[in-house]
Amino acid sequence: MAKVTDRSSAATGRPAFICDYSPPRSGRPEDVPTPPANADFISAAYNPGQAVRVNSVAMAAALRDQHGADPIFTLATRDMNRLALESLLLGAQALGLDNVIAVAGDPFGPRDTAMPVNDYRATELIAAVANLNDGVDHRGRSLRAPTDFCIGATVDLGRGIEREARLAVRKIASGAHFLITQPVFDPDDVGRFADACARASGEALAVPVFYGVGLMEPDGVSFASVPQWVTDDLANGRSGADIALEVWAGLRAAGIGDCYVVPPIRRSGARNYAAAREFIQRAAGE
Repeated sequence: MAKVTDRSSAATGRPAFICDYSPPRSGRPEDVPTPPANADFISAAYNPGQAVRVNSVAMAAALRDQHGADPIFTLATRDMNRLALESLLLGAQALGLDNVIAVAGDPFGPRDTAMPVNDYRATELIAAVANLNDGVDHRGRSLRAPTDFCIGATVDLGRGIEREARLAVRKIASGAHFLITQPVFDPDDVGRFADACARASGEALAVPVFYGVGLMEPDGVSFASVPQWVTDDLANGRSGADIALEVWAGLRAAGIGDCYVVPPIRRSGARNYAAAREFIQRAAGE
């Protein structure tokens, strides 16, 4: 199975696309939505909306086996202790899954009945996966064989570019091989983030960064800050794919080669993967 870093634009000379994917709230194989076949990777989210959904590791294996996708699975520190997380990672390796994204997970709200765990911070989970790759578990004991994960991490430039740059540098130092961002609408943020990372680490970023491009619908949901011009264009009948292509063109002009595609989220929780497929087709010039 391909690793994310092997398909990045730095490795191949062409744009690479990771498409976000929400596992279904059903364990029936027929309820698994068809992902965009033209994405380089399909990234199985970890319980989006804090809802009971198919486990991201199992979902990644199903996406590969049922749809021939190259999958990524996400793990959050929120719900499992370090024993459970590292055991699940060994299970993912046994299933032939090589790409993982480590996140903290959205905090529970007052109406949630589950209890947070947070035995690791996200940066600590990245370091733990890197240790598994070196053949050592959280107790310092040697595994019978090391894992071989390609490790991803997340940043959200909407929380402050300087802050996120410092966090990104720490995540890379802990073992992250690539980064993905939440949707970015201002191409000038690319240079600002790169400069902030250089100030934080003393050198240029050395890992691929997949900048988020969010596809919107007039009645859709977004968890990122959406500029007024996007809202206005949608209200005037412009398609979300057209808007996303304008954003992507700006990112490309700023020197970006890799894209994290966020399909539209409808108020029902369903995702519009057809819109993502159209965007990737047009963005890649297919």
